[in-house]
Amino acid sequence: MKDIHEVLRQKQAKYAQLGKQIEMLQQAAEKLREVAPLLAESDDEDNAVLAECDDSAVLAEAAKAGAGSGSAASSKGGRPAAPRWP
Repeated sequence: MKDIHEVLRQKQAKYAQLGKQIEMLQQAAEKLREVAPLLAESDDEDNAVLAECDDSAVLAEAAKAGAGSGSAASSKGGRPAAPRWP
């Protein structure tokens, strides 16, 4: 049987950790609110470049990256690795 004081200590530590994570997420959200208007004011050139991007080429590159890391994913507990975008 577990010691009630040990369980309580573990729960309090987890609660404190979650509180810190919530605070950091709130700070990140505030920073994103400041940056979002700047991102919304993108140039037409940026939009044109994005429109020229061929989705099938991006998916093909992601598939190649995923196939190359398949053995690494199986050695990490069977979780597939998410493609990393530059």
